[in-house]
Amino acid sequence: MEHQIKAAEECWQCGTPSEVSIFCKFCDSIQKPRADYFRFFGLEPHLSIDQTDLQKRFYTLSRLLHPDRYTRKTSREREYSLEATAILNDAYRTLRDPVARAEYMLKQAGFASDEPRSKNVAPELLEEVFELNMALEELGSGDSEARPQLEVARDKFSTLRGEADRELRDLFEKYDAEKARDVLAEVRRVLDRRRYIQNLVTEVERALAA
Repeated sequence: MEHQIKAAEECWQCGTPSEVSIFCKFCDSIQKPRADYFRFFGLEPHLSIDQTDLQKRFYTLSRLLHPDRYTRKTSREREYSLEATAILNDAYRTLRDPVARAEYMLKQAGFASDEPRSKNVAPELLEEVFELNMALEELGSGDSEARPQLEVARDKFSTLRGEADRELRDLFEKYDAEKARDVLAEVRRVLDRRRYIQNLVTEVERALAA
């Protein structure tokens, strides 16, 4: 497996022009890490990822970059090891989660995240939200009869979240095959809708647990 990040001009240790790698191809010394998550793992930037492969790469890199391996090395190498380990952990947390991975790719591609606004939500969902807010107020005021309505709302919003997840999986496959920016724009739209729905689920679950 290649341990790739972003190309450096030359190896700090031997001065040889460096390839895109965490380690120098010629002297095997660790290079200054770059926070390009896909390149760090030696992966193409895809929205869909083989989780088993990602985990294997993570464990391999964890062993190779662990600070304990660099206790007798130079201060530069110890510093690079610590930096690389921090990037590795952040990258793994991001890439293994489909939503976080998509958000990362969208940010890299210039699709800034907009807070979901009601105008982007289907009218029928707005009606549900209006009724939800009334039920939340009733439950908050001590009316336990609102609890069944909130349980129904939680289940419905959870179903909508599942539908958004399935839509995202299809869009991930489509983008990986076509690499079209209009597909990324659609991913952005669905992600914003999913986040809106997730906020509703969280709010209802919090109220029911109180």
